[in-house]
Amino acid sequence: MKQCIFNARLLDPATRLDVLGGLLIEDGAIADVGPHLARGRPGVAESHDARGKCLAPGLIDLRVKTGEPGAENKETLATASEAAAAGGVTTFIVMPDTDPVIDSVALVDFIQRRSATDDNIKVKIHPAGGLTIGLAGERMSELGLMHRAGAVFFTNGDAAVTDAGVLRRAMQYAGNFDALIASRPDTPALTRGTVMNAGAFAGRLGLRGAPPEAEWIAVQRDLLLAETTGARLLVDTLSTARSLAAVVAARKAGVRAACTVAAYSLFFNELDIGDYLTYCKVTPPFRAEADRMALIQGLANGEIDAIVSAHDPQPPEDKRLPIAEAAYGAAGLQTLLPALLRLVAEKHVALLDVLRPVTSGPADLLGLRQGRLAKGAPADVIVFDPDAPWYCDREDLVSRSKNSPFDGRMLEGRVLRTLVDGVTVFERG
Repeated sequence: MKQCIFNARLLDPATRLDVLGGLLIEDGAIADVGPHLARGRPGVAESHDARGKCLAPGLIDLRVKTGEPGAENKETLATASEAAAAGGVTTFIVMPDTDPVIDSVALVDFIQRRSATDDNIKVKIHPAGGLTIGLAGERMSELGLMHRAGAVFFTNGDAAVTDAGVLRRAMQYAGNFDALIASRPDTPALTRGTVMNAGAFAGRLGLRGAPPEAEWIAVQRDLLLAETTGARLLVDTLSTARSLAAVVAARKAGVRAACTVAAYSLFFNELDIGDYLTYCKVTPPFRAEADRMALIQGLANGEIDAIVSAHDPQPPEDKRLPIAEAAYGAAGLQTLLPALLRLVAEKHVALLDVLRPVTSGPADLLGLRQGRLAKGAPADVIVFDPDAPWYCDREDLVSRSKNSPFDGRMLEGRVLRTLVDGVTVFERG
């Protein structure tokens, strides 16, 4: 079956393409793309006029939590996939922080089979394997077996591996098959029981703050271990200027290091905690404005490899509590693209530069074929209006748990249509 989307503003960060044109899809793959298709292709029965709106690769999100298995009241793979499709995310990586933990071949296989056979799952889902057994940080998981079973990288989730010896052995072993190790930079002894970023504002609110040096210490340790073992390291959701600078310097010195940043770290600062807003309690926390601006500059400079939604939905009973007792986490799949488009609207970053870390950037890290408008690539694409204003009301979010720091804010940019393997999985009415 052939279909053509024409009269579209084609955006391909991988090739820096930004031109009016069209896209031809055949048998679930991109058959042709370019300005010569701006008026469509004669003889193609199914044609769609994009009316000049943007057509780009579907977003790839490297950090999504669901409650399945074990806590389906928070989110299931199916409900997360609905939220993803509505947000233009066509591929996401599910984190291993489940019950039971995804730390075995059986659980990796469960995620893959479920995502491939459940008709309610609309997007592509890949599992990340637990780096240590039970994410306890004490014993390395069977990384080689999980890698062969389909785990795309290995992580301890939000639980930092405090034992440097365990992390070093995992890096050495993973190096045998060039697997990617993702590590959340944290020093739990400095952040345990904290609520927000440490600083004057936290002091005025009477809240215990997480000092940025907890991140700096962990980043430097992990980079040093990556250097000595030769492993591929992904510094997972760094949030400070100094951490980003350390990754950039290490990369220049030959360390095989990449980094991700949560979309909310580019949008909010510590003042957005406001009057003890529990929906803004996340980890890593909203940082100082100077850190936010430094991360935006790093994005503009191409120093950030991937932007993630850090989707971690929590039910109301876990959020509507005093802020010190409320759970960490926020829904983020549907606000990933609008958070980035705000940076374009404010002229901080060019459109292709904000799209790269959610398309070709993560695809290159994981060796995925999607994430680009190229002949033969999977037809995982989105059509969106970068200028459409909309009011974020948490009740309108598709996620099963609707806690979002974007609730009540005006945003720019809406996904109009999402296709996975050429099949429309979301279309805005």
